Amino acid sequence: MRLLHTSDWHIGRTFHGADLLTEQEAAFTYIAELVDRESVDVVVVAGDIYDRAVPSAEAVRVATAALARIRRAGAELVITPGNHDSAARLGAFADFAAAGGLHIRATIEGLAEPVVLQDEHGAVAVYGIPYLEPEPSRHALGVPEARGHTGVLGEAMRRVRDDLAARPGTRSVVLAHAFVTGGEASESERTIAVGGVEQVPGSVFDGVDYVALGHLHGPQTLAEHLRYSGSPLAYSFSEARQRKSVWLVDLDDAGLAQVRRHELPVPRPLATLGGELAALLSEPEHEQWRDHFLSVTITDRVRPVDAMRLLRERFPYAVQMDWRPDGGVTGTDLKYAEAVRGRSDIEIARSFLDDCRGAPPTEREERLVYLALEAANRAAVAKL
Repeated sequence: MRLLHTSDWHIGRTFHGADLLTEQEAAFTYIAELVDRESVDVVVVAGDIYDRAVPSAEAVRVATAALARIRRAGAELVITPGNHDSAARLGAFADFAAAGGLHIRATIEGLAEPVVLQDEHGAVAVYGIPYLEPEPSRHALGVPEARGHTGVLGEAMRRVRDDLAARPGTRSVVLAHAFVTGGEASESERTIAVGGVEQVPGSVFDGVDYVALGHLHGPQTLAEHLRYSGSPLAYSFSEARQRKSVWLVDLDDAGLAQVRRHELPVPRPLATLGGELAALLSEPEHEQWRDHFLSVTITDRVRPVDAMRLLRERFPYAVQMDWRPDGGVTGTDLKYAEAVRGRSDIEIARSFLDDCRGAPPTEREERLVYLALEAANRAAVAKL
């Protein structure tokens, strides 16, 4: 049996305010093509299908289309929720979806009830452990003495191993969404430290043939049978050097036979640029970055007005801007008098909004700022 291990789709996520649904659709289309090309039997998604508990209608449309495309390519699917998902919403109609080849394991009560699949060597039991928030999960699992993620995941795996023991000769796969000790985090994962120490030892997952992990966004191998696939797209500039990928996992009659890494294409690359604004806007060598998501550092001694707007005229996908004047003085260290010298109140307010949001105020917002400044000035004069 051949499995494809992926996770952390985060459908509906934005990248510094930029919509990513087009890039996400491209990634899922490629995964479906890979399923067909590699004759994949099962695709497992180890959590964070959506980026928020209540996804938008467009995010649901993209997710539904992606799952259907993969199913049409010939693979069954097993998915489990992560800390970004709503387990209840994701698991709605799970019994009906299973009839079409989409198996959702979203409940604590059902975590030891595997999806049992067959190949020429017999049965493969695929268990899905939904993200377990320690405090409510320890009570739902009937182990009030359990502490942190290690405690609740330990109980979950005890139940999995008990069920597996009653299935002699059955090979096993576990999906789990957790921060396993030895994994390397990036900037785009939401912390799961609430309720106890977030990291769990890899030994918690002993006793199964393969563990498909989700939560960390970089592909990682913690042990031959214990891996993170990472996210299919980069969701922070800290991931710019990561080579996004999926794992192709082969099971033979004895268990885990082979794992191969398959790199995914990059729909829109990430890059960082730095320099004075005039040079960034005029030098021909920067044209190669026009279609990249860009993080730009402006080094002008005085912060330029409307810098982000000007950058986006040349680089439509500039999504982040920092100002670090020459001489090693950061924008936050520059004295206030130097930062505002020669600038009107409205110009200062406009730059502040641009810096905080990465976009200048609209005409209506600027009008409201102007009225607020007028009111403040009148109040100040009245006190004299």
